[in-house]
Amino acid sequence: MVIKMISLILGGGAGSRLFPLTEQRSKPAVPIGGKYRLIDIPISNCLNSGVRRMFVLTQYNSASLNRHIKNTYHFDVFGTGFVDILAAEQRRGSEKWFQGTADAVRQSMHHLVNHEFDYILVLSGDQLYQMDFEKMARYHIAQQAGLTIATIPVNASDARGFGIMKVNEKNYIDSFIEKPNAEVLPKWTSEVSEENKKQGKHYLASMGIYIFSKEAIFKLFEEHPEALDFGKEIIPAAITGGYKVASFEYTGYWTDIGSIRSFFDANIALTDNLPMFNLFDNLRPVYTRARMLPPSKFFGTVFRKVVVADGCIIHAERIERSVIGIRSRIGPYTVIVNTFMMGLDYFQRLEELEKADEIPMGIGKHCIIENAIIDKNCCIGDNVIIRGNPSLKDQETSTYCIVDGIVVLRKNAVIPSGSIIGA
Repeated sequence: MVIKMISLILGGGAGSRLFPLTEQRSKPAVPIGGKYRLIDIPISNCLNSGVRRMFVLTQYNSASLNRHIKNTYHFDVFGTGFVDILAAEQRRGSEKWFQGTADAVRQSMHHLVNHEFDYILVLSGDQLYQMDFEKMARYHIAQQAGLTIATIPVNASDARGFGIMKVNEKNYIDSFIEKPNAEVLPKWTSEVSEENKKQGKHYLASMGIYIFSKEAIFKLFEEHPEALDFGKEIIPAAITGGYKVASFEYTGYWTDIGSIRSFFDANIALTDNLPMFNLFDNLRPVYTRARMLPPSKFFGTVFRKVVVADGCIIHAERIERSVIGIRSRIGPYTVIVNTFMMGLDYFQRLEELEKADEIPMGIGKHCIIENAIIDKNCCIGDNVIIRGNPSLKDQETSTYCIVDGIVVLRKNAVIPSGSIIGA
């Protein structure tokens, strides 16, 4: 049976918890893994699941996201696949921008009238996971559900940041609460596997991944025209309104990129021997823009658990447990540990590199960089020390921020030779 499904991918709001990475871009446009952007994850999951019709709903700081999608996702001219941008728009009868997740989908529904579909897959643009949406859709159909929510077991600490639900023996959701506080949380435990119990994961959390039957989503929007958010309004209304709301429990790796710490940890985890998120998968590849870059070039550097993207020129003495992004340039005798360097948007010409009064893009010589995120196109001079550690207080300057003990250099930051940050 062919499943007629369209995906709507939410482009995210202001992304304040990922600042300063979201200062000049939306959350889904933030680089990840050295050569990708966050939006590549849900789009790749869709393509690998046979979902080839996608709309990305954008609003905040969306220029670079729009450009990436336009330059990346091109389909056969004789096929029906597409990845289209649906920007927030003012129109007759609706002069407001997107006010929440449900409002964004509601305001975009009129764009689907020319498409044939039975189900709508709603995804977030800022999560890291590999998931088969066809399997979830077939489960949704088997359960005869109006709405199916992908769920994952979490511990008490994480549960306070998600929508938490109670599920009956038939895997239908009986009750739902958005971001419960510590006082009521003990009442929301669910029956989970023994392995999850040993890890303290007693709660079922919403992953923000939904499949709606066409009739159900139109009816819910009609019944609740003022509802703005799925978690706070639409999901509870569906449960109490007599709709069949099913839980699809996911057992693989999934992380919500909601903070600098979670973003940093997710990237550094890619350097593990067997990372939970597998970039080296023949069957479920992660797609991104084909840049036609040259291979990377190394000059005697010692690497220990490092992911290096294309087009890099590296003279460094040693790099450990780090992700080095496209076109990165790193000078001699430099040591880099626990760092995500996003790389450069273009190669500087030789005459630019030889200008005596300017610091070239990339990292100079004799530098020490540890526990840091270096955004795109940063210029770091010689003999610079950048060290993040948990004892550092959060702060913000014109060239860098310190968040959760991690030093984050702003995009295009210039760090003079001899500077010391953090440490």
